[in-house]
Amino acid sequence: MGLFRVPWTENVAFAANAMRTHKLRSALTLLGVVAGVATVIMMVSFVVGFNNQIAAAFTTFGTHLVQFQKFEPRFGPGRIPEEHRNRRDLTFEDARALKRLSRLVDAVSAERWHFRPPPVRSGRYEANNPLIVGTNADYAVANTHYVQDGRFLTDADINHATYVCVIGPDVAEALFPHQDPIDQDLTIGGVSYRVVGLLEEKGDVFGGSNDNYIAVPITTFDEQMPEIRDGGGDTIHIATVPKRPEDYDALIEEETAILRARRGLRPNQENDFAIFTTVGQLRNFQQITGGVAAAMLVIAGIALLVGGVGVMNIMLVNVTQRTREIGVRKALGATRKDIALQFLVEAVTLTGVGGVVGIGVGLGTALLARVFFDFQAAAPLWSVLLGFGVSSAVGVIFGLWPALQAARQDPIEALRYE
Repeated sequence: MGLFRVPWTENVAFAANAMRTHKLRSALTLLGVVAGVATVIMMVSFVVGFNNQIAAAFTTFGTHLVQFQKFEPRFGPGRIPEEHRNRRDLTFEDARALKRLSRLVDAVSAERWHFRPPPVRSGRYEANNPLIVGTNADYAVANTHYVQDGRFLTDADINHATYVCVIGPDVAEALFPHQDPIDQDLTIGGVSYRVVGLLEEKGDVFGGSNDNYIAVPITTFDEQMPEIRDGGGDTIHIATVPKRPEDYDALIEEETAILRARRGLRPNQENDFAIFTTVGQLRNFQQITGGVAAAMLVIAGIALLVGGVGVMNIMLVNVTQRTREIGVRKALGATRKDIALQFLVEAVTLTGVGGVVGIGVGLGTALLARVFFDFQAAAPLWSVLLGFGVSSAVGVIFGLWPALQAARQDPIEALRYE
Protein backbone atom coordinates (compact mmCIF):
# COMPACT_ATOMS: atom_id res chain seq x y z
CA MET A 1 0.00 0.00 0.00
CA GLY A 2 1.40 3.46 -0.92
CA LEU A 3 1.88 6.44 1.33
CA PHE A 4 -1.42 7.96 0.21
CA ARG A 5 -4.34 5.59 -0.15
CA VAL A 6 -6.38 7.89 -2.37
CA PRO A 7 -4.94 8.80 -5.80
CA TRP A 8 -4.34 12.47 -6.60
CA THR A 9 -6.83 12.26 -9.43
CA GLU A 10 -9.57 11.17 -7.04
CA ASN A 11 -8.77 14.04 -4.68
CA VAL A 12 -8.99 16.48 -7.59
CA ALA A 13 -12.33 14.93 -8.52
CA PHE A 14 -13.52 15.45 -4.93
CA ALA A 15 -12.45 19.09 -5.17
CA ALA A 16 -14.19 19.63 -8.50
CA ASN A 17 -17.38 18.08 -7.13
CA ALA A 18 -17.24 20.38 -4.09
CA MET A 19 -16.87 23.41 -6.38
CA ARG A 20 -19.84 22.31 -8.48
CA THR A 21 -21.94 21.78 -5.37
CA HIS A 22 -21.20 25.27 -4.05
CA LYS A 23 -20.79 27.27 -7.26
CA LEU A 24 -21.56 30.75 -5.91
CA ARG A 25 -19.50 30.33 -2.79
CA SER A 26 -16.53 29.03 -4.78
CA ALA A 27 -16.82 31.85 -7.33
CA LEU A 28 -16.86 34.53 -4.64
CA THR A 29 -13.91 32.87 -2.93
CA LEU A 30 -11.89 32.93 -6.16
CA LEU A 31 -12.38 36.64 -6.90
CA GLY A 32 -9.30 37.70 -4.95
CA VAL A 33 -7.11 35.06 -6.60
CA VAL A 34 -8.44 35.95 -10.06
CA ALA A 35 -7.83 39.66 -9.46
CA GLY A 36 -4.30 39.08 -8.17
CA VAL A 37 -3.19 36.78 -10.97
CA ALA A 38 -4.85 38.92 -13.65
CA THR A 39 -3.06 41.97 -12.26
CA VAL A 40 0.29 40.18 -12.45
CA ILE A 41 -0.28 39.13 -16.07
CA MET A 42 -1.55 42.56 -17.15
CA MET A 43 1.26 44.36 -15.33
CA VAL A 44 3.95 42.22 -16.95
CA SER A 45 2.27 42.47 -20.38
CA PHE A 46 1.98 46.26 -20.27
CA VAL A 47 5.47 46.83 -18.85
CA VAL A 48 7.05 44.53 -21.46
CA GLY A 49 5.04 46.19 -24.23
CA PHE A 50 5.87 49.68 -23.01
CA ASN A 51 9.57 48.88 -22.68
CA ASN A 52 9.62 47.36 -26.17
CA GLN A 53 7.94 50.41 -27.68
CA ILE A 54 10.23 52.81 -25.84
CA ALA A 55 13.28 50.82 -26.92
CA ALA A 56 12.05 50.85 -30.53
CA ALA A 57 11.38 54.59 -30.33
CA PHE A 58 14.84 55.38 -29.01
CA THR A 59 16.38 53.07 -31.59
CA THR A 60 15.02 55.40 -34.28
CA PHE A 61 17.44 58.02 -32.92
CA GLY A 62 20.31 55.55 -33.01
CA THR A 63 21.30 53.11 -30.29
CA HIS A 64 24.60 54.92 -29.59
CA LEU A 65 23.49 58.53 -29.91
CA VAL A 66 25.26 61.09 -27.71
CA GLN A 67 23.59 64.49 -27.88
CA PHE A 68 24.72 67.74 -26.28
CA GLN A 69 22.17 70.47 -25.62
CA LYS A 70 21.60 73.53 -23.48
CA PHE A 71 18.90 72.19 -21.17
CA GLU A 72 18.50 68.88 -19.39
CA PRO A 73 16.22 66.38 -21.18
CA ARG A 74 12.61 66.79 -20.06
CA PHE A 75 9.44 64.90 -20.81
CA GLY A 76 6.21 66.76 -20.15
CA PRO A 77 5.64 70.21 -18.65
CA GLY A 78 7.92 71.70 -16.04
CA ARG A 79 9.77 74.90 -15.26
CA ILE A 80 13.39 75.12 -16.37
CA PRO A 81 15.61 76.08 -13.40
CA GLU A 82 17.00 79.60 -13.47
CA GLU A 83 20.63 78.44 -13.51
CA HIS A 84 19.90 76.34 -16.60
CA ARG A 85 18.20 79.21 -18.43
CA ASN A 86 21.34 81.30 -17.83
CA ARG A 87 23.60 78.79 -19.53
CA ARG A 88 25.49 79.87 -22.62
CA ASP A 89 24.19 78.55 -25.91
CA LEU A 90 25.94 75.76 -27.72
CA THR A 91 27.03 76.88 -31.19
CA PHE A 92 27.66 75.57 -34.65
CA GLU A 93 31.34 76.19 -33.99
CA ASP A 94 31.14 73.80 -31.02
CA ALA A 95 29.84 71.13 -33.38
CA ARG A 96 32.65 71.78 -35.83
CA ALA A 97 35.19 71.58 -33.00
CA LEU A 98 33.85 68.19 -31.92
CA LYS A 99 34.11 66.87 -35.46
CA ARG A 100 37.62 68.27 -35.83
CA LEU A 101 39.09 67.31 -32.43
CA SER A 102 37.42 64.03 -31.50
CA ARG A 103 39.32 60.89 -32.46
CA LEU A 104 36.38 58.57 -31.78
CA VAL A 105 33.45 60.37 -33.40
CA ASP A 106 31.98 59.23 -36.70
CA ALA A 107 29.34 61.91 -37.30
CA VAL A 108 28.48 65.26 -35.68
CA SER A 109 25.08 66.71 -36.50
CA ALA A 110 24.37 70.31 -35.55
CA GLU A 111 20.60 70.77 -35.31
CA ARG A 112 18.42 73.81 -34.85
CA TRP A 113 14.66 73.17 -34.74
CA HIS A 114 11.64 75.29 -35.59
CA PHE A 115 8.59 73.72 -33.95
CA ARG A 116 6.12 76.38 -35.12
CA PRO A 117 7.34 77.14 -38.61
CA PRO A 118 5.78 79.46 -41.19
CA PRO A 119 3.44 77.89 -43.78
CA VAL A 120 4.98 75.32 -46.10
CA ARG A 121 3.33 75.25 -49.52
CA SER A 122 3.68 74.05 -53.06
CA GLY A 123 1.16 75.51 -55.47
CA ARG A 124 -2.31 75.03 -54.02
CA TYR A 125 -1.14 72.39 -51.51
CA GLU A 126 -0.03 73.07 -47.92
CA ALA A 127 1.85 70.76 -45.56
CA ASN A 128 0.42 69.90 -42.14
CA ASN A 129 2.70 71.92 -39.82
CA PRO A 130 5.93 70.02 -40.44
CA LEU A 131 8.91 70.46 -38.15
CA ILE A 132 11.84 72.21 -39.78
CA VAL A 133 15.39 71.32 -38.81
CA GLY A 134 18.44 73.27 -39.84
CA THR A 135 21.33 70.83 -39.89
CA ASN A 136 24.46 69.69 -41.66
CA ALA A 137 25.61 66.77 -43.77
CA ASP A 138 26.14 64.41 -40.81
CA TYR A 139 22.50 64.46 -39.73
CA ALA A 140 21.56 61.29 -41.62
CA VAL A 141 24.35 59.22 -40.07
CA ALA A 142 23.99 60.64 -36.55
CA ASN A 143 20.24 60.02 -36.48
CA THR A 144 20.16 56.86 -38.64
CA HIS A 145 17.71 58.59 -40.96
CA TYR A 146 18.68 58.20 -44.57
CA VAL A 147 17.20 59.24 -47.91
CA GLN A 148 15.25 56.78 -50.02
CA ASP A 149 15.45 58.95 -53.12
CA GLY A 150 17.69 61.81 -54.22
CA ARG A 151 20.44 62.96 -51.86
CA PHE A 152 20.94 64.47 -48.43
CA LEU A 153 22.46 67.85 -47.64
CA THR A 154 26.16 68.26 -48.45
CA ASP A 155 28.99 70.33 -47.00
CA ALA A 156 28.71 72.56 -50.08
CA ASP A 157 25.07 73.27 -49.20
CA ILE A 158 26.12 74.27 -45.69
CA ASN A 159 29.10 76.39 -46.78
CA HIS A 160 27.12 78.27 -49.44
CA ALA A 161 23.77 78.41 -47.57
CA THR A 162 21.91 77.01 -50.54
CA TYR A 163 18.13 76.96 -50.55
CA VAL A 164 17.63 73.22 -50.88
CA CYS A 165 15.76 70.82 -48.61
CA VAL A 166 15.17 67.16 -47.86
CA ILE A 167 11.59 66.27 -46.97
CA GLY A 168 9.86 63.47 -45.09
CA PRO A 169 7.24 61.17 -46.65
CA ASP A 170 4.33 63.00 -44.97
CA VAL A 171 5.42 66.31 -46.50
CA ALA A 172 5.90 64.70 -49.90
CA GLU A 173 2.42 63.18 -49.78
CA ALA A 174 0.84 66.49 -48.77
CA LEU A 175 2.64 68.72 -51.27
CA PHE A 176 3.33 66.43 -54.22
CA PRO A 177 0.58 63.81 -54.38
CA HIS A 178 1.05 61.20 -57.09
CA GLN A 179 4.31 62.68 -58.35
CA ASP A 180 8.03 62.49 -57.73
CA PRO A 181 9.01 65.28 -55.28
CA ILE A 182 12.68 65.37 -56.33
CA ASP A 183 13.60 68.65 -58.08
CA GLN A 184 10.22 70.14 -57.21
CA ASP A 185 9.94 73.52 -55.47
CA LEU A 186 8.22 74.39 -52.22
CA THR A 187 8.08 77.55 -50.12
CA ILE A 188 8.74 78.02 -46.42
CA GLY A 189 7.24 81.30 -45.30
CA GLY A 190 7.19 82.42 -48.92
CA VAL A 191 10.88 81.59 -49.52
CA SER A 192 11.49 79.06 -52.30
CA TYR A 193 13.45 75.83 -51.74
CA ARG A 194 14.36 73.07 -54.18
CA VAL A 195 13.66 69.50 -52.97
CA VAL A 196 16.81 67.39 -53.43
CA GLY A 197 15.97 64.34 -51.33
CA LEU A 198 13.17 62.24 -49.87
CA LEU A 199 13.77 60.65 -46.48
CA GLU A 200 12.92 57.04 -45.72
CA GLU A 201 9.80 56.37 -43.70
CA LYS A 202 10.32 55.95 -39.96
CA GLY A 203 6.77 56.01 -38.56
CA ASP A 204 5.51 57.47 -35.29
CA VAL A 205 7.69 58.19 -32.26
CA PHE A 206 6.13 59.04 -28.86
CA GLY A 207 2.78 59.69 -30.52
CA GLY A 208 4.12 62.06 -33.19
CA SER A 209 5.10 61.48 -36.79
CA ASN A 210 8.79 61.14 -37.51
CA ASP A 211 8.08 61.65 -41.22
CA ASN A 212 6.52 65.11 -41.12
CA TYR A 213 9.53 67.37 -41.25
CA ILE A 214 11.92 69.20 -43.54
CA ALA A 215 15.71 69.36 -43.29
CA VAL A 216 17.50 72.45 -44.64
CA PRO A 217 21.13 73.61 -44.35
CA ILE A 218 21.69 75.11 -40.92
CA THR A 219 23.31 78.18 -42.46
CA THR A 220 20.23 78.72 -44.64
CA PHE A 221 18.00 78.15 -41.61
CA ASP A 222 19.86 80.86 -39.66
CA GLU A 223 19.71 83.21 -42.62
CA GLN A 224 15.94 82.90 -43.07
CA MET A 225 14.95 82.42 -39.41
CA PRO A 226 17.49 84.28 -37.25
CA GLU A 227 14.92 84.67 -34.47
CA ILE A 228 15.38 80.97 -33.61
CA ARG A 229 19.16 81.33 -33.42
CA ASP A 230 18.98 84.55 -31.38
CA GLY A 231 15.90 83.72 -29.32
CA GLY A 232 17.83 82.60 -26.26
CA GLY A 233 15.99 79.28 -26.04
CA ASP A 234 17.26 75.74 -26.42
CA THR A 235 18.85 76.84 -29.65
CA ILE A 236 21.08 74.04 -30.87
CA HIS A 237 21.51 70.32 -30.33
CA ILE A 238 24.69 68.51 -31.29
CA ALA A 239 24.05 64.83 -32.05
CA THR A 240 27.07 62.55 -32.33
CA VAL A 241 27.78 58.84 -32.79
CA PRO A 242 31.03 56.89 -32.34
CA LYS A 243 32.94 55.17 -35.10
CA ARG A 244 32.68 51.89 -33.19
CA PRO A 245 29.96 50.88 -30.70
CA GLU A 246 32.60 49.85 -28.16
CA ASP A 247 33.87 53.46 -28.10
CA TYR A 248 30.50 54.77 -26.85
CA ASP A 249 31.51 55.51 -23.23
CA ALA A 250 34.93 56.81 -24.23
CA LEU A 251 33.29 59.14 -26.79
CA ILE A 252 31.12 60.71 -24.08
CA GLU A 253 34.18 61.41 -21.94
CA GLU A 254 36.23 62.73 -24.88
CA GLU A 255 33.54 65.05 -26.22
CA THR A 256 32.62 66.28 -22.75
CA ALA A 257 36.28 67.21 -22.17
CA ILE A 258 36.42 69.07 -25.51
CA LEU A 259 33.30 71.13 -24.74
CA ARG A 260 34.45 71.88 -21.18
CA ALA A 261 37.79 73.13 -22.51
CA ARG A 262 36.09 75.32 -25.14
CA ARG A 263 33.80 76.81 -22.51
CA GLY A 264 36.61 77.45 -20.03
CA LEU A 265 35.21 75.33 -17.20
CA ARG A 266 37.47 74.61 -14.25
CA PRO A 267 37.83 71.03 -12.94
CA ASN A 268 35.63 71.77 -9.91
CA GLN A 269 32.82 73.27 -12.01
CA GLU A 270 29.83 71.28 -13.23
CA ASN A 271 29.01 71.02 -16.91
CA ASP A 272 27.04 74.02 -18.17
CA PHE A 273 25.43 71.89 -20.86
CA ALA A 274 23.30 68.76 -20.86
CA ILE A 275 24.10 65.32 -22.25
CA PHE A 276 21.31 63.23 -23.73
CA THR A 277 22.01 59.57 -24.53
CA THR A 278 19.58 56.98 -25.83
CA VAL A 279 20.98 54.41 -23.41
CA GLY A 280 20.57 56.75 -20.44
CA GLN A 281 17.03 57.81 -21.35
CA LEU A 282 16.00 54.21 -21.97
CA ARG A 283 17.37 53.32 -18.54
CA ASN A 284 15.39 56.16 -16.97
CA PHE A 285 12.17 54.99 -18.60
CA GLN A 286 12.82 51.43 -17.45
CA GLN A 287 13.27 52.68 -13.89
CA ILE A 288 9.88 54.39 -14.14
CA THR A 289 8.20 51.27 -15.48
CA GLY A 290 9.97 49.26 -12.80
CA GLY A 291 8.43 51.51 -10.15
CA VAL A 292 4.99 51.12 -11.71
CA ALA A 293 5.48 47.36 -11.83
CA ALA A 294 6.45 47.28 -8.15
CA ALA A 295 3.30 49.22 -7.22
CA MET A 296 1.17 46.86 -9.28
CA LEU A 297 2.80 43.86 -7.62
CA VAL A 298 1.87 45.26 -4.21
CA ILE A 299 -1.74 45.60 -5.38
CA ALA A 300 -1.65 42.07 -6.77
CA GLY A 301 -0.19 40.82 -3.49
CA ILE A 302 -3.00 42.42 -1.52
CA ALA A 303 -5.58 40.85 -3.82
CA LEU A 304 -3.93 37.45 -3.46
CA LEU A 305 -3.81 37.85 0.33
CA VAL A 306 -7.53 38.61 0.39
CA GLY A 307 -8.15 35.65 -1.91
CA GLY A 308 -6.01 33.41 0.28
CA VAL A 309 -7.93 34.37 3.43
CA GLY A 310 -11.15 33.64 1.58
CA VAL A 311 -9.85 30.21 0.58
CA MET A 312 -8.85 29.44 4.17
CA ASN A 313 -12.26 30.46 5.46
CA ILE A 314 -14.13 28.39 2.91
CA MET A 315 -11.94 25.37 3.62
CA LEU A 316 -12.56 25.68 7.37
CA VAL A 317 -16.29 25.77 6.62
CA ASN A 318 -15.85 22.66 4.47
CA VAL A 319 -14.07 20.87 7.29
CA THR A 320 -16.92 21.67 9.66
CA GLN A 321 -19.61 20.65 7.18
CA ARG A 322 -17.84 17.41 6.30
CA THR A 323 -16.87 16.30 9.78
CA ARG A 324 -18.99 13.14 9.52
CA GLU A 325 -17.39 12.33 6.13
CA ILE A 326 -13.96 12.63 7.75
CA GLY A 327 -15.04 10.24 10.52
CA VAL A 328 -16.30 7.67 8.00
CA ARG A 329 -13.08 7.83 5.97
CA LYS A 330 -10.95 7.39 9.09
CA ALA A 331 -13.10 4.46 10.20
CA LEU A 332 -12.47 2.85 6.84
CA GLY A 333 -8.69 3.18 7.30
CA ALA A 334 -7.76 6.65 6.00
CA THR A 335 -4.75 8.11 7.77
CA ARG A 336 -4.21 11.68 8.87
CA LYS A 337 -2.02 12.19 5.81
CA ASP A 338 -4.83 10.97 3.56
CA ILE A 339 -7.29 13.43 5.07
CA ALA A 340 -4.83 16.33 5.05
CA LEU A 341 -3.93 15.63 1.43
CA GLN A 342 -7.58 15.53 0.37
CA PHE A 343 -8.35 18.97 1.76
CA LEU A 344 -5.01 20.44 0.67
CA VAL A 345 -5.57 19.25 -2.91
CA GLU A 346 -9.04 20.75 -2.77
CA ALA A 347 -7.63 24.13 -1.73
CA VAL A 348 -4.94 24.03 -4.43
CA THR A 349 -7.51 23.02 -7.04
CA LEU A 350 -9.70 25.91 -6.00
CA THR A 351 -6.92 28.48 -6.28
CA GLY A 352 -5.53 26.79 -9.41
CA VAL A 353 -8.86 27.32 -11.16
CA GLY A 354 -8.74 30.94 -10.00
CA GLY A 355 -5.22 31.22 -11.39
CA VAL A 356 -6.29 29.86 -14.79
CA VAL A 357 -9.22 32.29 -14.93
CA GLY A 358 -6.92 35.16 -13.87
CA ILE A 359 -4.41 34.23 -16.58
CA GLY A 360 -7.23 34.24 -19.12
CA VAL A 361 -8.43 37.67 -17.97
CA GLY A 362 -4.88 39.09 -18.06
CA LEU A 363 -4.10 37.69 -21.51
CA GLY A 364 -7.48 38.82 -22.81
CA THR A 365 -6.85 42.36 -21.60
CA ALA A 366 -3.42 42.37 -23.25
CA LEU A 367 -4.98 41.13 -26.49
CA LEU A 368 -7.63 43.86 -26.40
CA ALA A 369 -4.88 46.45 -25.92
CA ARG A 370 -3.11 45.14 -29.04
CA VAL A 371 -6.28 45.06 -31.15
CA PHE A 372 -7.99 48.30 -30.16
CA PHE A 373 -5.11 50.56 -29.08
CA ASP A 374 -2.23 49.20 -31.20
CA PHE A 375 -0.24 48.78 -27.98
CA GLN A 376 2.18 45.89 -28.26
CA ALA A 377 1.42 44.32 -24.87
CA ALA A 378 3.10 40.93 -24.58
CA ALA A 379 2.96 38.36 -21.79
CA PRO A 380 6.11 36.20 -21.78
CA LEU A 381 5.73 32.52 -20.89
CA TRP A 382 7.43 33.01 -17.54
CA SER A 383 4.72 35.44 -16.43
CA VAL A 384 2.00 32.88 -17.20
CA LEU A 385 3.89 30.19 -15.29
CA LEU A 386 4.47 32.66 -12.45
CA GLY A 387 0.76 33.50 -12.27
CA PHE A 388 -0.25 29.85 -12.09
CA GLY A 389 2.53 29.05 -9.63
CA VAL A 390 1.55 31.90 -7.32
CA SER A 391 -2.11 30.89 -7.35
CA SER A 392 -1.15 27.30 -6.52
CA ALA A 393 1.15 28.50 -3.74
CA VAL A 394 -1.73 30.50 -2.26
CA GLY A 395 -3.73 27.27 -2.13
CA VAL A 396 -0.94 25.44 -0.36
CA ILE A 397 -0.25 28.21 2.17
CA PHE A 398 -3.83 29.07 3.04
CA GLY A 399 -5.15 25.52 2.67
CA LEU A 400 -2.60 23.96 5.00
CA TRP A 401 -4.24 24.99 8.27
CA PRO A 402 -7.74 23.76 7.35
CA ALA A 403 -6.17 20.51 6.06
CA LEU A 404 -4.38 19.98 9.39
CA GLN A 405 -7.59 20.75 11.26
CA ALA A 406 -9.36 18.08 9.24
CA ALA A 407 -6.57 15.56 9.80
CA ARG A 408 -6.70 16.07 13.60
CA GLN A 409 -10.39 15.18 13.86
CA ASP A 410 -11.08 12.33 16.28
CA PRO A 411 -12.84 9.60 14.26
CA ILE A 412 -15.27 8.67 17.07
CA GLU A 413 -16.27 12.27 17.71
CA ALA A 414 -16.49 12.87 13.98
CA LEU A 415 -18.91 9.96 13.50
CA ARG A 416 -21.14 11.38 16.24
CA TYR A 417 -21.21 14.79 14.55
CA GLU A 418 -24.64 15.75 13.17
